[in-house]
Amino acid sequence: MAVGAFLEPLVVVSLLFGGAWFNRNKDYDFRSGRSSRAADSSNKRSDEPRHKRSPSADSWSSSSTPTLIPHEVPTLRRRKFQVFGYRRLVSTPNTLVFKDRVLSRVLQKFPFLVEAWYWALIYWVYQLGRAFTAVTLVESTVDVARKHALQVIHLEQSLRIFWELPFQQWFLERPAMLRWINRIYSFIHIPGTIFFLVALYYLTTTRKRRAMTGRVNTDNIAAGPALYEARRRTMAMCNLLAFIVFTLWPCMPPRLLSDPAYDGEDAAESKSFGFVDTVHSKDGESSVWTTNKFCNQYAAMPSLHFGYSLLIGLTIATIPINGLRAGSWKRIAIVVLGMSYPTLILTAIVATANHFILDAVAGAMVCAIAWNANDILLNLCIVEDYFLWLVRIHKPVNHTDPETAVDPDFQSPLLVAEDV
Repeated sequence: MAVGAFLEPLVVVSLLFGGAWFNRNKDYDFRSGRSSRAADSSNKRSDEPRHKRSPSADSWSSSSTPTLIPHEVPTLRRRKFQVFGYRRLVSTPNTLVFKDRVLSRVLQKFPFLVEAWYWALIYWVYQLGRAFTAVTLVESTVDVARKHALQVIHLEQSLRIFWELPFQQWFLERPAMLRWINRIYSFIHIPGTIFFLVALYYLTTTRKRRAMTGRVNTDNIAAGPALYEARRRTMAMCNLLAFIVFTLWPCMPPRLLSDPAYDGEDAAESKSFGFVDTVHSKDGESSVWTTNKFCNQYAAMPSLHFGYSLLIGLTIATIPINGLRAGSWKRIAIVVLGMSYPTLILTAIVATANHFILDAVAGAMVCAIAWNANDILLNLCIVEDYFLWLVRIHKPVNHTDPETAVDPDFQSPLLVAEDV
């Protein structure tokens, strides 16, 4: 466990910073703060009459080369505030004046560092919320969580879907397979999600940029940065919804129902099911992410393990690819590949007695709501503008709020691909 406490966070950090290097802007010169392509284009067009220059060339050049000195850059920009049909434009600080600062250039060279920051912010805000509920737990809350778990079992029994016991028993009879299922539950969720973000960012954003600069000859993925940002917001929305649910309705996972130390009024029924905690037992495969005193053990409903995996699987299954017909064998193979991941995670969370089947159903519902309502988080761009103004950093823009984007680069073809 001591080695894991070091290696497991190291894997996450390596994925985040490795993703930043893998998705770096090779066309951007950190020292000059200019795009090499824009510089070449500018030199080629310097002797060309202005009326013969193409608008697209001017647009690219203006986006990559600062054409306004700091005092000419407007101090304010526009942002959309939109919620429940109400819509208005508000003014926020224009961070473009900080575009040539060192940290701004670092982000321009390594734009995925912004995504690493977003992920860390989303993860730690969620985990701190869980930690707060964990350290403030009282015995009455634990009792309520146990009652809720029994209510879930009773509902599943009435729906004839209480399959967790025979399902776990099947794996208990196959220890080698169960060992791998334990590892999947403990070690895949967080690293797998980060790897997905790195890969999706490359396909929808980095590859688009390199295709525009001629570094990639073909570009089969039809989706652009809009798809990536929508999925990232969906994850954040999943965390928010899940936090609300398990705070208002704590639910004990099946594995804790067999607690031998409990002797309350529900003890007989709770222990009668015989669920086994395969992950946290002596022969289990627990990780630092599932075993720490700040982990809320009574947040089984909804299952974000399944909600995240479903989000990832659906994204893979539905990602638009140019020239690929809906009924072709390649598209079918992609769909099967995508949906195999949530199937695997569902198997892991039920076989290890960490979630009920209805926890997974709730996770799917949270994913569906977040998938369709994540645009509400765009309103936080207003707060972000003020924060970036305070720290004097300009963040490279990919797609968010293109109608009011500061960087002219994002009126370019990089934005034409819309979400699926």
